[in-house]
Amino acid sequence: MTSFPRDFIWGFAAAAYQIEGAAYEDGKGLNTWDVFCKKQDAIDGGHSGDIACDHYHRWREDLDLMQKLNTKAYRLSINWARVLPDGEGKVNEKGMAFYETLVDALLERGITPMVSLFHWDYPFALYCRGGWLSPDSPEWFAKYAALVVKRLGDRVKLWLTHNEPSCVTHMGHVNGTHAPGLQLSRMEYLRVAHNILLSHGRAVQEIRTHCKDSRIGIVPAACSYIPASSKPEDIEAARSYTFSVQEHAPIFSYTWWLDPVYRGHYPEDALRFFGKDAPKVAPGDMETICQPLDFHADNYYFSEYRIGAGPDGEPVKMPRVPGYAQTTQCDFPITPEGLYWRCKWIYERYGLPVIITENGHQNNDLIMGDGKVHDPARIDYTRNHLLMMRRAISEGIPVIGYLHWTFMDNFEWALGYKIRVGMVYTNYETLERIPKDSARWYARVMETNGASLDENPFAND
Repeated sequence: MTSFPRDFIWGFAAAAYQIEGAAYEDGKGLNTWDVFCKKQDAIDGGHSGDIACDHYHRWREDLDLMQKLNTKAYRLSINWARVLPDGEGKVNEKGMAFYETLVDALLERGITPMVSLFHWDYPFALYCRGGWLSPDSPEWFAKYAALVVKRLGDRVKLWLTHNEPSCVTHMGHVNGTHAPGLQLSRMEYLRVAHNILLSHGRAVQEIRTHCKDSRIGIVPAACSYIPASSKPEDIEAARSYTFSVQEHAPIFSYTWWLDPVYRGHYPEDALRFFGKDAPKVAPGDMETICQPLDFHADNYYFSEYRIGAGPDGEPVKMPRVPGYAQTTQCDFPITPEGLYWRCKWIYERYGLPVIITENGHQNNDLIMGDGKVHDPARIDYTRNHLLMMRRAISEGIPVIGYLHWTFMDNFEWALGYKIRVGMVYTNYETLERIPKDSARWYARVMETNGASLDENPFAND
């Protein structure tokens, strides 16, 4: 069996608002999640990220634990309003110092930092000036990116511009279940999406300017599908459906986000579907959006449907049958084979190496009578996904990294603290961190560069 590349990127991913806490400390400005969490019934249990995991104060403990677990890389995000309280203008030096110290400490521990510039925590001051609807928003983001890269670019070489812009657009601006909680018209939310794409392009330009040896990507969240069988016609139907615009979730189409980024134009089927609501593309917009990238970053959790070829060869959703897939606590189907197909098809279409920047299992983890947290379902989930990723590598697909979501249990957006996704258990009363069984298992995977995947993790059960 083909092994993982020698320089494979193993590690964890996390996001600022979900773990940092310190929402009102050291000059930090408000972001839209600080405000949204105060809205009645917006968050399960009425919770917020005001304290979260208190990573802002406990980062040394967290990084020491990462080191003990053989972590090779850590994907973190910058809280925009922590470094620029008003979104632009005066820098909050205490906030910037936090991230500079964090990056230095990661490097001291032999952990490679990967920085996401935007993981959903938009400055409230800029939201009050129009937010992503404003034509100025791409330049706001560009100036913020320039600041961060100037301060960290001598030490950080792996950069991500946006995390899951489809979620920001749909849940933040269409159904209102995420911050800022808007329900816009289609024309308006497509303008939001277009401005986010423009901001991505401008950020890439700033990163290239201020960090010459950088490697850059963007992280989409999109619907993908699994072939109903191994027949060539079913494989082609599932691939075709993955790269088309579906009426039930048009803003979650891969091509809506990635064709502009990688090919410099919106997909024709999307423009036909959106019609007069499609964003007006000004001269130079696509040249700004379509900046050269170094890798394709992807978050994979599940594939919702199997797709087969109908009598006319057109894609057809297969009816779900009992036992189609087990599910996580969020009712996500557990479909590890979908990760293989996603890596394969993305590489074939866009030609870039692939890094999986999120993949994880939501579970109702408990501290057992022995004081430990046993999570065999997470181990099994992760192992099966990694085996599918190894299958892709064995077929010559350049998958170059895997960052597990997430390091420790944290604030999971509208779900609050209802679910646990980390490999480290967070006691939200005491803020104690307890490595779960999965953390120790994954530490061995990282230590052996994936060779331990051939071992039975439950042999002694």
